[in-house]
Amino acid sequence: MNKLIDQARHIPINAAKQTISISPVVLPAPDRGLPLQIRITAPATGRDLPIILLSHGHGPSLYLPSKDGYGPLVNFYAEQGFVVIQPTHANSKVAGLDPDAPGGPMFWRSRVTDMKLILDQLEGIETSAPAIAGRLDREKIAAVGHSLGGQTVGMLLGARLTDSKDASATDVNTLEPRIKAGVLLAAPGHGGASLSDFARENYTALNPDFAHMTTRTLVVVGEKDDNPHLTVRGAAWHSDPYHHGPGSDALLTLLGAKHGLGGVAGYDAKETDDEDPDRLAIVQRLTWAYLRSALYADDPAWTLACKALKDHASAHGRVDCK
Repeated sequence: MNKLIDQARHIPINAAKQTISISPVVLPAPDRGLPLQIRITAPATGRDLPIILLSHGHGPSLYLPSKDGYGPLVNFYAEQGFVVIQPTHANSKVAGLDPDAPGGPMFWRSRVTDMKLILDQLEGIETSAPAIAGRLDREKIAAVGHSLGGQTVGMLLGARLTDSKDASATDVNTLEPRIKAGVLLAAPGHGGASLSDFARENYTALNPDFAHMTTRTLVVVGEKDDNPHLTVRGAAWHSDPYHHGPGSDALLTLLGAKHGLGGVAGYDAKETDDEDPDRLAIVQRLTWAYLRSALYADDPAWTLACKALKDHASAHGRVDCK
């Protein structure tokens, strides 16, 4: 029991399962510049387990943007029955490439390829991690991404990208049909005129087009998530994937939340500019519930979670649906 949680306690979840963590699992990736390291966190028992691919952000910490971060989400999802697979993307400070390497500092192409590589090598992953061998349901795959990871996941869900400084990056289509549902946490919005002068010059890959994002998606935003170094539009910028993505059927707005969304990247972490146990628990519980109902049509978790949020924790957030 977490004594720090108050109103969010009313949002129903299942009894927590014991979990195991397997790290590092190293996948060969000859064209990547270095092998892909991943962490797997899973229920200790059970079969036919659904999968979440979790894409980390591009934050200031040394270790959180890697397979070793995002414990608050990873542990919760695993305790609630998901197998969570975390890649260390090439933009990681602790185990990535030099930011001046081709594709840096954001490595948006490599990040998308990392996630597809994991799906391509699921059989090999099970072989190298006997504790999960034969226990995965490869038809029930979701993806979750925070910040830059949100853009990565958005592209896997169908969003396209044009980079004004890369002639080969025009309306790039990276839709991954093996991923059936996704969650975008504080993801970037539209580029162009929405970007600050600095971002327009230095982060030209922050230019997604959500018109083709047709996979079922929950968008999560913070009411106070204002990033003037990236956008001139304030916190509303982060809601673009909901308003412009055909598959985005739900928007969770966290009242008073900033980019950390209560602490998704790590407990007691410097990246968390709005640490709040209730807020974090709402993110955990609502995102889990959304994915459960998206992957299992007869699971009422999402309906029950939305009702509990409205009835018991409306001071922390609201859900809008299309």
